[in-house]
Amino acid sequence: MSTQGAGQSGPARSQHVPAPDTDTSGDSVGGAPAGRPVGREGARVDVEEKKAWYIDGIAAFFAALALTAGSVWLMIASGISLDNGTGGGLGMTAGVVLFLLAMVMFSSLTIISPGDTKVIQFFGRYVGTIRKSGLLMTVPFTTKKKVSVKVRNFETNELKVNDADGNPVNIAAIVVWQVADTAKSVFAVEEYDKFVAVQSESALRHVATTHPYDYADPGEESLRGSTELVARELADEVAARIAIAGLEVVETRISSLAYAPEIAQAMLQRQQASAIIAAREKIVEGAVSMVENALERLEKDDVVTLDEERKAAMVSNLLVVLTSEARVTPVVNTGSLYT
Repeated sequence: MSTQGAGQSGPARSQHVPAPDTDTSGDSVGGAPAGRPVGREGARVDVEEKKAWYIDGIAAFFAALALTAGSVWLMIASGISLDNGTGGGLGMTAGVVLFLLAMVMFSSLTIISPGDTKVIQFFGRYVGTIRKSGLLMTVPFTTKKKVSVKVRNFETNELKVNDADGNPVNIAAIVVWQVADTAKSVFAVEEYDKFVAVQSESALRHVATTHPYDYADPGEESLRGSTELVARELADEVAARIAIAGLEVVETRISSLAYAPEIAQAMLQRQQASAIIAAREKIVEGAVSMVENALERLEKDDVVTLDEERKAAMVSNLLVVLTSEARVTPVVNTGSLYT
C-alpha cells in the first residue's frame, strides 16, 4: 500500500503554461481557452509594418509599353509569315512571351498619392508597406490596399453618463488620430475606423465617471473646472486602447458638457444658491469693514461719545442698511411730545 508524501492530498496538479504565439514553422496558433490574461496584455498581433520592395515606376511603365509594342509587332509579323507559309512560329512565341511579360510589369505598377500608403500582399502573405508617393513598381501579382495616414478627427456621440457623484451628465469629445502602423491597422482589427469610434466612446465614459461635474473636493479635479486635465486623461486612455490596432492619438478635446435635462433645473438652482451665498459673504464682509471704519472715525475725531448700548444699536442699524436688498426708510426720533 503506497502512501502520499507529506503535504499532498491528491495527485499533483499541472501548472498552466501559456502556449506560444507561433509554432516551429512560424504559423500563428491560438492561446489556451483558460488561464490566459484578459485585456490588452493578452492580445496578440504577430504582424508589424515593414518596408516593401519597390523601384521608380516611370521607367518600368515605358519599358512595359515598349514590350507591348514589340510583342504586337512580332505577333503581326509572325502572323503574316504564317499566312505566306514562310515560318514565323518562333516569332509568334516570342511575341506572346513579351506580351505576358509586359502584362506582369503593368500589374506591378501602383500609384500612391501624398498622405496615402499601399499595403502589399502576395497571395495572402504580407509583403510590406510602401509610403513613398508617385508611380512605383513593386512585386508583381500582389494585391495593394490603400491606407490613409492623414490626420483624422471625429466627434463622439453625446453620451449620458453618471459622474463621480452619481449625477447624470451629457458629454461628448473630439478625438484627433491617425494611422501609425499600417500593417496592424489592416490585419489586427476588422475595421479600424469603427474600432476608434467605439473605443473612444468607451474611454470617454470611463473618464467621465471618475470625476465630479462640479464642486470637487480639495485636491480633486472636476469635469467643468479641469477640462484640460480631463482631455489629457482621455487622450492617454484612448491611445492605450487603440494601440493594438497600430493607431495613435494626436489630441482630444471636450466638445460638449452639461447636466442631463432631468436634473439641469435642480443643479441650476444649486448654482444660483451658491452664487447668492458667495455674494452675501462679500456684502457682509464689506459691511463689517465699513462699520468698523465708521466707529473708529467717530472715536478718533471725538464726534460723539457712545456707550456700549448705543454702539450696539448703531452697529445693528448700519448692518441692516448696508446688507438689506431693499432701500431702507429711516425713522427719525424727534423725542416725545408728552411729558
